[in-house]
Amino acid sequence: MPAEIIIVSGSLAGNRYGLGPEEFYIGRSSLSALPLTDPASAQRHCAIRHLDGAWHIAEVTAGFGVYVNGIRITTHRLEDGDRISIGETDLVFHTGDAPLDGDAARPALLRACSLLFLFRALAAASPDSPTQALEAQLVRLIGDIVRIEDGMVLLARNESALAEQAAARGPDAADICSRISKEGGLTDERRGIVAVPVYARGRIAGMIQVRVNPSLFRETPELLSAVAVLASAAIENVREVETLRNENTLLLEQIGGDESGLIGESPAMKRLRETITRLAARATTVLILGESGTGKELVARALHRQSGRTGPFVALNCAALTETLLESELFGHEKGAFTGAVAQKKGKLEAAEGGTVFLDEIGELAPGLQAKLLRVLQEREFERVGGTRTLRLDVRVIAATNRDLAAEVRRGVFREDLFHRINVVALRTSPLRERPEDILPLARHFLSRAAARCKRRMTGFSGRAEKLLRGYAWPGNVRELENAIERAVVLGGTDTVLPEDLPETISDSVAPQSSADASDGAGAFQSSVGNAKRESIVRAWEQARGDYKAAAALLELHPNSLLRLIRTLGLRDILRQPDSGDRG
Repeated sequence: MPAEIIIVSGSLAGNRYGLGPEEFYIGRSSLSALPLTDPASAQRHCAIRHLDGAWHIAEVTAGFGVYVNGIRITTHRLEDGDRISIGETDLVFHTGDAPLDGDAARPALLRACSLLFLFRALAAASPDSPTQALEAQLVRLIGDIVRIEDGMVLLARNESALAEQAAARGPDAADICSRISKEGGLTDERRGIVAVPVYARGRIAGMIQVRVNPSLFRETPELLSAVAVLASAAIENVREVETLRNENTLLLEQIGGDESGLIGESPAMKRLRETITRLAARATTVLILGESGTGKELVARALHRQSGRTGPFVALNCAALTETLLESELFGHEKGAFTGAVAQKKGKLEAAEGGTVFLDEIGELAPGLQAKLLRVLQEREFERVGGTRTLRLDVRVIAATNRDLAAEVRRGVFREDLFHRINVVALRTSPLRERPEDILPLARHFLSRAAARCKRRMTGFSGRAEKLLRGYAWPGNVRELENAIERAVVLGGTDTVLPEDLPETISDSVAPQSSADASDGAGAFQSSVGNAKRESIVRAWEQARGDYKAAAALLELHPNSLLRLIRTLGLRDILRQPDSGDRG
Protein backbone atom coordinates (compact mmCIF):
# COMPACT_ATOMS: atom_id res chain seq x y z
CA MET A 1 0.00 0.00 0.00
CA PRO A 2 1.47 3.44 -0.93
CA ALA A 3 2.40 6.07 1.65
CA GLU A 4 -0.35 8.54 2.46
CA ILE A 5 -1.39 11.59 4.47
CA ILE A 6 -4.55 11.45 6.62
CA ILE A 7 -6.11 14.75 7.77
CA VAL A 8 -7.40 14.35 11.32
CA SER A 9 -8.51 17.90 12.20
CA GLY A 10 -9.52 21.09 10.48
CA SER A 11 -12.09 21.66 7.74
CA LEU A 12 -10.77 18.70 5.68
CA ALA A 13 -10.74 16.15 8.54
CA GLY A 14 -11.16 12.57 7.32
CA ASN A 15 -9.67 13.07 3.84
CA ARG A 16 -6.68 10.99 2.80
CA TYR A 17 -4.10 11.73 0.11
CA GLY A 18 -1.76 9.20 -1.48
CA LEU A 19 1.88 10.19 -2.06
CA GLY A 20 3.63 9.51 -5.35
CA PRO A 21 6.92 10.31 -7.10
CA GLU A 22 5.99 13.96 -7.65
CA GLU A 23 6.56 16.60 -4.97
CA PHE A 24 3.45 16.87 -2.78
CA TYR A 25 2.75 20.54 -1.99
CA ILE A 26 0.52 21.64 0.90
CA GLY A 27 -0.86 25.19 1.18
CA ARG A 28 -3.66 27.62 0.41
CA SER A 29 -2.85 27.74 -3.30
CA SER A 30 -5.48 26.02 -5.45
CA LEU A 31 -2.58 24.34 -7.31
CA SER A 32 -1.43 22.53 -4.15
CA ALA A 33 -1.87 18.76 -4.01
CA LEU A 34 -3.48 19.33 -0.60
CA PRO A 35 -5.22 22.73 -0.74
CA LEU A 36 -5.93 24.16 2.72
CA THR A 37 -8.53 26.77 3.67
CA ASP A 38 -6.79 27.70 6.95
CA PRO A 39 -5.82 31.43 6.83
CA ALA A 40 -2.85 30.65 9.10
CA SER A 41 -1.20 28.67 6.27
CA ALA A 42 0.88 30.04 3.39
CA GLN A 43 0.06 29.74 -0.30
CA ARG A 44 2.88 27.17 -0.62
CA HIS A 45 3.37 26.15 2.99
CA CYS A 46 5.45 22.95 2.79
CA ALA A 47 6.28 20.04 0.52
CA ILE A 48 6.72 16.26 0.95
CA ARG A 49 9.34 14.57 -1.25
CA HIS A 50 10.69 11.03 -1.69
CA LEU A 51 14.49 11.18 -1.58
CA ASP A 52 17.08 8.41 -1.14
CA GLY A 53 14.43 5.84 -0.29
CA ALA A 54 12.75 7.93 2.42
CA TRP A 55 10.02 10.54 2.73
CA HIS A 56 10.96 14.08 3.77
CA ILE A 57 8.89 17.16 4.64
CA ALA A 58 10.32 20.66 4.15
CA GLU A 59 9.12 24.17 4.91
CA VAL A 60 8.61 26.11 1.67
CA THR A 61 7.50 29.56 2.92
CA ALA A 62 9.45 30.73 5.94
CA GLY A 63 7.74 32.30 8.94
CA PHE A 64 4.52 30.26 9.04
CA GLY A 65 5.74 27.13 10.83
CA VAL A 66 5.58 23.38 10.27
CA TYR A 67 5.48 21.11 13.34
CA VAL A 68 6.24 17.38 13.43
CA ASN A 69 5.36 15.56 16.66
CA GLY A 70 5.05 18.97 18.35
CA ILE A 71 8.51 20.23 17.29
CA ARG A 72 8.96 23.01 14.76
CA ILE A 73 11.05 21.89 11.78
CA THR A 74 12.59 23.27 8.61
CA THR A 75 13.25 19.84 7.09
CA HIS A 76 12.48 16.44 8.60
CA ARG A 77 12.69 12.80 7.58
CA LEU A 78 9.22 11.37 8.05
CA GLU A 79 8.57 8.06 9.75
CA ASP A 80 5.42 6.03 10.05
CA GLY A 81 2.94 7.61 12.48
CA ASP A 82 4.52 11.08 12.51
CA ARG A 83 2.05 13.84 13.41
CA ILE A 84 2.21 17.00 11.28
CA SER A 85 0.61 20.32 12.32
CA ILE A 86 0.09 23.21 9.87
CA GLY A 87 -1.84 26.10 11.37
CA GLU A 88 -5.15 24.65 12.58
CA THR A 89 -4.79 21.51 10.45
CA ASP A 90 -3.36 18.24 11.85
CA LEU A 91 -2.23 15.32 9.72
CA VAL A 92 -0.74 11.85 10.22
CA PHE A 93 1.86 10.32 7.89
CA HIS A 94 1.60 6.58 7.21
CA THR A 95 4.01 4.60 5.03
CA GLY A 96 1.56 1.84 4.24
CA ASP A 97 4.30 -0.73 4.91
CA ALA A 98 3.85 -3.85 7.02
CA PRO A 99 4.92 -3.61 10.67
CA LEU A 100 8.67 -3.99 11.19
CA ASP A 101 10.31 -6.44 13.58
CA GLY A 102 13.12 -6.27 16.09
CA ASP A 103 15.31 -3.24 16.51
CA ALA A 104 13.92 -1.64 13.37
CA ALA A 105 10.44 -1.28 14.89
CA ARG A 106 9.10 2.14 15.78
CA PRO A 107 9.20 2.91 19.52
CA ALA A 108 6.02 1.82 21.28
CA LEU A 109 5.70 5.24 22.91
CA LEU A 110 5.43 7.07 19.59
CA ARG A 111 2.85 4.58 18.35
CA ALA A 112 0.86 5.08 21.55
CA CYS A 113 1.03 8.87 21.08
CA SER A 114 -0.19 8.51 17.49
CA LEU A 115 -3.08 6.34 18.69
CA LEU A 116 -4.02 8.90 21.34
CA PHE A 117 -3.82 11.67 18.75
CA LEU A 118 -6.13 9.86 16.30
CA PHE A 119 -8.58 8.75 18.97
CA ARG A 120 -8.87 12.37 20.09
CA ALA A 121 -9.53 13.51 16.53
CA LEU A 122 -12.17 10.80 16.04
CA ALA A 123 -13.87 11.66 19.36
CA ALA A 124 -14.01 15.34 18.39
CA ALA A 125 -15.54 14.67 14.97
CA SER A 126 -19.20 15.51 14.52
CA PRO A 127 -21.65 12.75 13.52
CA ASP A 128 -21.92 14.26 10.04
CA SER A 129 -18.17 14.49 9.34
CA PRO A 130 -16.33 11.77 7.39
CA THR A 131 -14.71 9.57 10.05
CA GLN A 132 -14.13 6.36 8.11
CA ALA A 133 -10.62 7.44 7.13
CA LEU A 134 -9.73 8.09 10.77
CA GLU A 135 -11.16 4.73 11.81
CA ALA A 136 -9.16 2.99 9.08
CA GLN A 137 -5.98 4.74 10.19
CA LEU A 138 -6.62 3.70 13.79
CA VAL A 139 -7.09 0.09 12.75
CA ARG A 140 -3.75 0.21 10.91
CA LEU A 141 -1.91 1.63 13.90
CA ILE A 142 -3.56 -0.90 16.21
CA GLY A 143 -2.36 -3.55 13.78
CA ASP A 144 1.21 -2.33 14.17
CA ILE A 145 0.97 -3.03 17.91
CA VAL A 146 -1.40 -6.00 18.17
CA ARG A 147 -0.73 -7.62 14.74
CA ILE A 148 -4.32 -7.96 13.61
CA GLU A 149 -5.69 -9.20 10.31
CA ASP A 150 -8.58 -6.72 10.27
CA GLY A 151 -10.70 -4.79 12.72
CA MET A 152 -13.20 -2.05 13.51
CA VAL A 153 -13.26 1.01 15.78
CA LEU A 154 -16.51 2.68 16.82
CA LEU A 155 -16.91 5.71 19.11
CA ALA A 156 -20.20 7.33 20.09
CA ARG A 157 -21.73 9.83 22.53
CA ASN A 158 -23.44 7.07 24.53
CA GLU A 159 -24.26 3.35 24.55
CA SER A 160 -27.48 3.64 22.54
CA ALA A 161 -25.75 5.67 19.82
CA LEU A 162 -23.01 3.03 19.74
CA ALA A 163 -25.61 0.30 19.20
CA GLU A 164 -27.04 2.27 16.27
CA GLN A 165 -23.59 2.61 14.69
CA ALA A 166 -22.90 -1.10 15.13
CA ALA A 167 -26.27 -2.03 13.60
CA ALA A 168 -25.42 0.11 10.58
CA ARG A 169 -22.26 -2.00 10.09
CA GLY A 170 -24.22 -5.24 9.90
CA PRO A 171 -25.65 -8.01 12.09
CA ASP A 172 -22.25 -9.32 13.20
CA ALA A 173 -21.18 -5.92 14.49
CA ALA A 174 -24.54 -5.46 16.21
CA ASP A 175 -24.18 -8.86 17.93
CA ILE A 176 -20.64 -8.07 19.10
CA CYS A 177 -21.76 -4.67 20.46
CA SER A 178 -24.64 -6.30 22.34
CA ARG A 179 -22.37 -8.93 23.90
CA ILE A 180 -19.82 -6.30 24.92
CA SER A 181 -22.54 -4.30 26.68
CA LYS A 182 -23.71 -7.38 28.61
CA GLU A 183 -20.41 -9.20 29.23
CA GLY A 184 -17.85 -6.36 29.28
CA GLY A 185 -15.84 -7.90 26.44
CA LEU A 186 -15.71 -10.73 23.90
CA THR A 187 -13.10 -13.41 23.10
CA ASP A 188 -13.95 -16.00 20.43
CA GLU A 189 -10.81 -18.08 19.86
CA ARG A 190 -12.48 -20.26 17.25
CA ARG A 191 -13.07 -17.27 14.99
CA GLY A 192 -10.03 -15.37 16.25
CA ILE A 193 -12.21 -12.39 17.34
CA VAL A 194 -11.42 -10.14 20.29
CA ALA A 195 -13.56 -7.11 21.21
CA VAL A 196 -13.25 -4.69 24.14
CA PRO A 197 -15.40 -1.75 25.25
CA VAL A 198 -14.14 1.83 25.43
CA TYR A 199 -15.31 3.69 28.53
CA ALA A 200 -15.73 7.42 29.12
CA ARG A 201 -16.55 8.59 32.65
CA GLY A 202 -17.53 5.06 33.63
CA ARG A 203 -19.92 4.44 30.75
CA ILE A 204 -19.49 2.61 27.45
CA ALA A 205 -18.72 5.10 24.67
CA GLY A 206 -17.17 2.86 22.02
CA MET A 207 -15.71 -0.50 21.11
CA ILE A 208 -12.65 -1.96 19.41
CA GLN A 209 -13.03 -5.30 17.61
CA VAL A 210 -10.22 -7.17 15.84
CA ARG A 211 -9.58 -10.53 14.18
CA VAL A 212 -6.18 -12.12 14.76
CA ASN A 213 -4.18 -15.21 13.87
CA PRO A 214 -4.92 -18.00 16.40
CA SER A 215 -1.22 -18.20 17.25
CA LEU A 216 -1.34 -14.63 18.58
CA PHE A 217 -4.73 -14.91 20.22
CA ARG A 218 -3.55 -15.33 23.81
CA GLU A 219 -1.71 -11.97 24.03
CA THR A 220 -4.28 -9.95 22.09
CA PRO A 221 -6.94 -9.24 24.79
CA GLU A 222 -4.40 -7.60 27.13
CA LEU A 223 -2.86 -5.46 24.38
CA LEU A 224 -6.27 -4.45 23.07
CA SER A 225 -7.36 -3.46 26.59
CA ALA A 226 -4.34 -1.16 26.77
CA VAL A 227 -5.36 0.47 23.48
CA ALA A 228 -8.89 0.91 24.87
CA VAL A 229 -7.42 2.79 27.85
CA LEU A 230 -5.77 5.24 25.43
CA ALA A 231 -9.09 5.65 23.64
CA SER A 232 -10.85 6.35 26.96
CA ALA A 233 -8.29 9.02 27.87
CA ALA A 234 -8.73 10.70 24.49
CA ILE A 235 -12.54 10.74 24.70
CA GLU A 236 -12.56 12.10 28.25
CA ASN A 237 -10.08 14.80 27.28
CA VAL A 238 -12.20 15.93 24.32
CA ARG A 239 -15.39 15.97 26.38
CA GLU A 240 -13.71 17.88 29.20
CA VAL A 241 -12.60 20.55 26.75
CA GLU A 242 -16.11 20.66 25.30
CA THR A 243 -17.57 21.10 28.80
CA LEU A 244 -15.15 23.93 29.58
CA ARG A 245 -16.02 25.67 26.32
CA ASN A 246 -19.72 25.44 27.10
CA GLU A 247 -19.16 26.82 30.60
CA ASN A 248 -17.08 29.65 29.19
CA THR A 249 -19.87 30.52 26.74
CA LEU A 250 -22.40 30.61 29.56
CA LEU A 251 -20.16 32.82 31.69
CA LEU A 252 -19.67 35.24 28.81
CA GLU A 253 -23.44 35.43 28.34
CA GLN A 254 -23.93 36.04 32.07
CA ILE A 255 -21.55 38.99 32.22
CA GLY A 256 -23.23 40.48 29.17
CA GLY A 257 -20.03 41.02 27.26
CA ASP A 258 -18.60 39.50 24.15
CA GLU A 259 -15.43 37.48 23.73
CA SER A 260 -13.42 40.53 22.72
CA GLY A 261 -14.09 42.30 26.03
CA LEU A 262 -14.96 45.45 24.05
CA ILE A 263 -18.21 46.69 25.56
CA GLY A 264 -20.51 49.22 23.95
CA GLU A 265 -22.99 49.58 21.12
CA SER A 266 -21.99 52.98 19.78
CA PRO A 267 -21.37 53.18 15.99
CA ALA A 268 -17.65 53.63 16.65
CA MET A 269 -17.47 50.50 18.80
CA LYS A 270 -19.46 48.44 16.29
CA ARG A 271 -17.11 49.51 13.47
CA LEU A 272 -14.09 48.64 15.60
CA ARG A 273 -15.38 45.15 16.36
CA GLU A 274 -16.17 44.54 12.68
CA THR A 275 -12.67 45.64 11.67
CA ILE A 276 -11.10 43.37 14.29
CA THR A 277 -13.05 40.41 12.91
CA ARG A 278 -11.79 41.13 9.38
CA LEU A 279 -8.17 41.62 10.46
CA ALA A 280 -7.83 38.89 13.08
CA ALA A 281 -7.03 35.97 10.78
CA ARG A 282 -4.39 37.91 8.84
CA ALA A 283 -0.74 38.01 9.84
CA THR A 284 -0.63 41.74 9.10
CA THR A 285 1.16 44.06 11.50
CA VAL A 286 -1.34 46.41 13.13
CA LEU A 287 -0.83 49.84 14.69
CA ILE A 288 -3.45 50.85 17.27
CA LEU A 289 -3.82 54.60 17.81
CA GLY A 290 -5.76 56.33 20.54
CA GLU A 291 -5.64 58.32 23.73
CA SER A 292 -4.46 56.78 26.96
CA GLY A 293 -7.11 54.60 28.59
CA THR A 294 -9.17 53.90 25.46
CA GLY A 295 -8.56 50.13 25.53
CA LYS A 296 -5.74 49.69 23.02
CA GLU A 297 -4.49 46.54 24.74
CA LEU A 298 -8.03 45.13 24.77
CA VAL A 299 -8.13 45.60 20.99
CA ALA A 300 -4.77 43.83 20.66
CA ARG A 301 -5.96 40.93 22.80
CA ALA A 302 -9.15 40.66 20.73
CA LEU A 303 -7.08 40.48 17.53
CA HIS A 304 -4.97 37.71 19.03
CA ARG A 305 -7.92 35.78 20.46
CA GLN A 306 -9.75 35.73 17.13
CA SER A 307 -6.64 35.05 15.06
CA GLY A 308 -6.48 31.33 15.83
CA ARG A 309 -2.76 31.59 16.59
CA THR A 310 -1.74 28.87 19.03
CA GLY A 311 1.05 30.76 20.77
CA PRO A 312 0.65 33.16 23.71
CA PHE A 313 -0.19 36.85 23.84
CA VAL A 314 2.82 38.70 25.28
CA ALA A 315 2.62 42.42 26.12
CA LEU A 316 5.52 44.81 26.68
CA ASN A 317 5.30 48.49 27.67
CA CYS A 318 8.11 50.27 25.82
CA ALA A 319 7.90 53.29 28.15
CA ALA A 320 8.33 51.34 31.37
CA LEU A 321 12.02 50.35 31.05
CA THR A 322 15.36 51.92 30.25
CA GLU A 323 16.83 51.26 26.81
CA THR A 324 19.25 48.59 28.10
CA LEU A 325 16.63 46.73 30.10
CA LEU A 326 14.08 47.02 27.30
CA GLU A 327 16.50 45.45 24.80
CA SER A 328 17.03 42.51 27.14
CA GLU A 329 13.28 42.18 27.76
CA LEU A 330 12.52 42.29 24.06
CA PHE A 331 15.31 40.13 22.58
CA GLY A 332 16.55 38.18 25.62
CA HIS A 333 20.23 37.73 26.46
CA GLU A 334 22.92 35.08 26.68
CA LYS A 335 24.72 34.17 29.88
CA GLY A 336 27.53 36.66 30.52
CA ALA A 337 26.23 39.21 27.99
CA PHE A 338 26.53 41.94 30.65
CA THR A 339 27.06 42.31 34.37
CA GLY A 340 24.33 40.42 36.16
CA ALA A 341 23.47 38.15 33.22
CA VAL A 342 24.09 34.96 35.19
CA ALA A 343 21.94 32.77 32.93
CA GLN A 344 20.42 32.74 29.48
CA LYS A 345 17.07 34.52 29.28
CA LYS A 346 14.45 34.36 26.55
CA GLY A 347 12.96 37.70 25.53
CA LYS A 348 9.35 38.65 24.88
CA LEU A 349 9.69 38.02 21.15
CA GLU A 350 10.93 34.48 21.72
CA ALA A 351 8.33 33.84 24.43
CA ALA A 352 5.56 34.85 22.00
CA GLU A 353 6.60 32.25 19.38
CA GLY A 354 3.55 31.18 17.41
CA GLY A 355 1.47 33.92 19.03
CA THR A 356 1.32 37.71 19.28
CA VAL A 357 3.63 40.29 20.81
CA PHE A 358 2.02 43.61 21.79
CA LEU A 359 4.36 46.62 21.96
CA ASP A 360 2.54 49.32 23.91
CA GLU A 361 3.76 52.94 23.76
CA ILE A 362 5.99 52.13 20.78
CA GLY A 363 6.54 55.85 20.28
CA GLU A 364 8.83 55.74 23.34
CA LEU A 365 11.20 53.23 21.70
CA ALA A 366 14.84 54.41 21.62
CA PRO A 367 16.43 54.94 18.15
CA GLY A 368 18.81 51.97 18.56
CA LEU A 369 15.96 49.61 19.38
CA GLN A 370 13.89 51.03 16.52
CA ALA A 371 16.52 49.80 14.06
CA LYS A 372 16.62 46.34 15.63
CA LEU A 373 12.84 46.05 15.66
CA LEU A 374 12.76 47.05 11.99
CA ARG A 375 15.04 44.09 11.17
CA VAL A 376 12.74 41.76 13.12
CA LEU A 377 9.71 42.94 11.16
CA GLN A 378 11.49 42.71 7.81
CA GLU A 379 13.50 39.51 8.19
CA ARG A 380 11.50 37.71 10.91
CA GLU A 381 14.71 36.89 12.75
CA PHE A 382 16.78 38.26 15.66
CA GLU A 383 19.68 37.56 17.98
CA ARG A 384 19.75 37.59 21.75
CA VAL A 385 21.85 40.29 23.43
CA GLY A 386 25.42 38.92 23.55
CA GLY A 387 24.51 36.08 21.20
CA THR A 388 25.72 35.14 17.73
CA ARG A 389 23.05 32.63 16.69
CA THR A 390 20.23 34.00 14.52
CA LEU A 391 16.82 32.82 15.66
CA ARG A 392 13.84 32.56 13.32
CA LEU A 393 10.62 34.08 14.53
CA ASP A 394 6.94 33.32 14.00
CA VAL A 395 5.02 36.06 15.80
CA ARG A 396 2.48 38.68 14.88
CA VAL A 397 3.47 42.17 16.01
CA ILE A 398 0.81 44.63 17.18
CA ALA A 399 1.94 48.08 18.28
CA ALA A 400 0.10 50.89 20.04
CA THR A 401 0.74 54.53 20.84
CA ASN A 402 -1.05 57.67 22.01
CA ARG A 403 1.41 59.84 20.10
CA ASP A 404 1.14 61.27 16.59
CA LEU A 405 3.83 59.08 15.01
CA ALA A 406 3.64 60.89 11.67
CA ALA A 407 4.57 64.11 13.49
CA GLU A 408 7.33 62.25 15.35
CA VAL A 409 8.71 61.11 11.99
CA ARG A 410 8.75 64.70 10.71
CA ARG A 411 10.62 65.77 13.86
CA GLY A 412 13.18 63.04 13.28
CA VAL A 413 12.37 61.30 16.59
CA PHE A 414 10.86 58.15 15.05
CA ARG A 415 12.26 56.23 12.07
CA GLU A 416 10.22 56.70 8.92
CA ASP A 417 10.94 53.16 7.64
CA LEU A 418 9.80 51.61 10.94
CA PHE A 419 6.67 53.79 10.91
CA HIS A 420 5.69 52.49 7.48
CA ARG A 421 6.48 48.92 8.53
CA ILE A 422 4.20 48.97 11.60
CA ASN A 423 1.55 51.18 10.00
CA VAL A 424 0.37 48.52 7.53
CA VAL A 425 -3.11 48.70 9.03
CA ALA A 426 -4.04 51.35 11.59
CA LEU A 427 -6.92 51.03 14.04
CA ARG A 428 -8.13 54.00 16.07
CA THR A 429 -9.82 53.68 19.45
CA SER A 430 -12.32 56.48 20.08
CA PRO A 431 -12.18 58.46 23.34
CA LEU A 432 -15.10 58.00 25.70
CA ARG A 433 -16.33 61.58 25.22
CA GLU A 434 -16.99 60.78 21.53
CA ARG A 435 -19.21 57.79 22.38
CA PRO A 436 -21.32 58.88 25.38
CA GLU A 437 -23.84 56.09 24.72
CA ASP A 438 -21.20 53.58 25.91
CA ILE A 439 -20.62 55.26 29.29
CA LEU A 440 -23.47 53.66 31.24
CA PRO A 441 -23.03 50.11 29.79
CA LEU A 442 -19.35 50.30 30.70
CA ALA A 443 -20.15 51.70 34.15
CA ARG A 444 -22.58 48.85 34.85
CA HIS A 445 -20.00 46.31 33.69
CA PHE A 446 -17.33 47.80 35.97
CA LEU A 447 -19.84 47.99 38.84
CA SER A 448 -20.57 44.26 38.53
CA ARG A 449 -16.86 43.39 38.47
CA ALA A 450 -15.92 45.67 41.37
CA ALA A 451 -18.85 44.41 43.48
CA ALA A 452 -17.74 40.81 42.92
CA ARG A 453 -14.13 41.62 43.89
CA CYS A 454 -15.19 43.54 47.00
CA LYS A 455 -17.90 41.01 47.91
CA ARG A 456 -20.57 43.72 48.00
CA ARG A 457 -24.12 43.68 46.69
CA MET A 458 -24.67 46.62 44.34
CA THR A 459 -27.95 47.26 42.54
CA GLY A 460 -26.94 50.11 40.24
CA PHE A 461 -26.70 53.90 40.07
CA SER A 462 -29.02 56.64 41.27
CA GLY A 463 -30.51 58.87 38.58
CA ARG A 464 -28.32 61.82 39.55
CA ALA A 465 -25.20 59.62 39.55
CA GLU A 466 -26.01 58.43 36.03
CA LYS A 467 -26.47 62.05 34.92
CA LEU A 468 -23.07 62.95 36.39
CA LEU A 469 -21.42 60.01 34.61
CA ARG A 470 -22.93 60.94 31.26
CA GLY A 471 -22.09 64.62 31.63
CA TYR A 472 -18.43 64.20 32.51
CA ALA A 473 -15.79 64.53 29.75
CA TRP A 474 -13.64 61.57 30.95
CA PRO A 475 -10.16 62.82 30.03
CA GLY A 476 -8.77 59.53 31.35
CA ASN A 477 -11.29 57.57 29.23
CA VAL A 478 -12.29 54.00 30.13
CA ARG A 479 -9.49 53.58 32.65
CA GLU A 480 -10.68 56.65 34.59
CA LEU A 481 -14.27 55.38 34.50
CA GLU A 482 -13.26 51.98 35.86
CA ASN A 483 -11.28 53.56 38.70
CA ALA A 484 -14.16 55.90 39.57
CA ILE A 485 -16.62 52.99 39.78
CA GLU A 486 -14.27 50.86 41.88
CA ARG A 487 -13.76 53.80 44.27
CA ALA A 488 -17.53 54.21 44.59
CA VAL A 489 -17.94 50.52 45.44
CA VAL A 490 -15.13 50.56 48.00
CA LEU A 491 -16.17 53.76 49.78
CA GLY A 492 -19.94 53.87 49.22
CA GLY A 493 -22.28 53.25 52.13
CA THR A 494 -25.33 51.92 50.27
CA ASP A 495 -26.08 49.31 47.62
CA THR A 496 -26.66 52.10 45.09
CA VAL A 497 -23.93 54.38 43.75
CA LEU A 498 -24.85 57.94 44.80
CA PRO A 499 -23.39 61.22 43.50
CA GLU A 500 -21.35 61.67 46.68
CA ASP A 501 -19.70 58.28 46.09
CA LEU A 502 -18.12 59.53 42.86
CA PRO A 503 -14.80 61.46 42.78
CA GLU A 504 -14.99 65.24 43.24
CA THR A 505 -13.60 65.81 39.76
CA ILE A 506 -16.80 64.32 38.33
CA SER A 507 -19.35 66.10 40.53
CA ASP A 508 -17.50 69.44 40.35
CA SER A 509 -17.09 69.38 36.55
CA VAL A 510 -20.79 68.96 35.72
CA ALA A 511 -22.63 72.29 35.54
CA PRO A 512 -25.42 72.79 38.07
CA GLN A 513 -28.99 72.59 36.87
CA SER A 514 -30.36 75.65 35.16
CA SER A 515 -33.14 77.68 36.82
CA ALA A 516 -35.54 76.26 34.25
CA ASP A 517 -34.60 72.72 35.27
CA ALA A 518 -34.76 73.60 38.94
CA SER A 519 -38.27 74.99 38.56
CA ASP A 520 -39.76 71.66 37.59
CA GLY A 521 -40.73 68.95 40.07
CA ALA A 522 -37.52 66.94 39.70
CA GLY A 523 -35.31 69.97 40.24
CA ALA A 524 -37.29 71.05 43.30
CA PHE A 525 -37.08 67.57 44.75
CA GLN A 526 -33.30 67.37 44.23
CA SER A 527 -32.91 70.81 45.78
CA SER A 528 -34.96 69.90 48.85
CA VAL A 529 -33.00 66.66 49.30
CA GLY A 530 -29.73 68.59 49.12
CA ASN A 531 -30.89 71.13 51.70
CA ALA A 532 -32.05 68.37 54.04
CA LYS A 533 -28.64 66.70 53.80
CA ARG A 534 -26.85 69.97 54.55
CA GLU A 535 -29.00 70.68 57.62
CA SER A 536 -28.52 67.12 58.95
CA ILE A 537 -24.76 67.27 58.55
CA VAL A 538 -24.44 70.70 60.16
CA ARG A 539 -26.58 69.59 63.12
CA ALA A 540 -24.59 66.38 63.63
CA TRP A 541 -21.31 68.28 63.30
CA GLU A 542 -22.33 70.74 66.01
CA GLN A 543 -23.50 67.93 68.31
CA ALA A 544 -20.19 66.12 67.84
CA ARG A 545 -18.25 69.38 68.41
CA GLY A 546 -16.29 69.01 65.18
CA ASP A 547 -15.39 65.33 65.61
CA TYR A 548 -16.12 63.96 62.13
CA LYS A 549 -16.11 60.33 63.31
CA ALA A 550 -18.66 61.05 66.01
CA ALA A 551 -20.74 63.05 63.52
CA ALA A 552 -20.63 60.13 61.09
CA ALA A 553 -21.82 57.80 63.86
CA LEU A 554 -24.76 60.11 64.59
CA LEU A 555 -25.69 60.10 60.89
CA GLU A 556 -25.07 56.34 60.60
CA LEU A 557 -22.54 56.92 57.83
CA HIS A 558 -19.01 55.72 57.23
CA PRO A 559 -16.58 58.56 58.18
CA ASN A 560 -15.17 58.61 54.62
CA SER A 561 -18.69 58.95 53.20
CA LEU A 562 -19.34 61.92 55.50
CA LEU A 563 -16.15 63.66 54.37
CA ARG A 564 -17.11 63.17 50.72
CA LEU A 565 -20.60 64.57 51.40
CA ILE A 566 -19.07 67.62 53.06
CA ARG A 567 -16.91 68.24 49.99
CA THR A 568 -19.71 67.52 47.51
CA LEU A 569 -22.24 69.77 49.26
CA GLY A 570 -19.79 72.65 49.68
CA LEU A 571 -19.82 72.61 53.52
CA ARG A 572 -16.07 72.89 54.11
CA ASP A 573 -16.06 76.61 54.86
CA ILE A 574 -19.19 76.41 57.01
CA LEU A 575 -17.87 73.58 59.18
CA ARG A 576 -14.23 74.71 59.05
CA GLN A 577 -13.13 71.13 59.34
CA PRO A 578 -9.45 70.30 59.80
CA ASP A 579 -7.40 68.90 56.94
CA SER A 580 -8.55 65.33 56.35
CA GLY A 581 -6.36 64.37 53.43
CA ASP A 582 -5.11 61.28 55.23
CA ARG A 583 -8.61 60.19 56.24
CA GLY A 584 -10.36 59.86 52.88
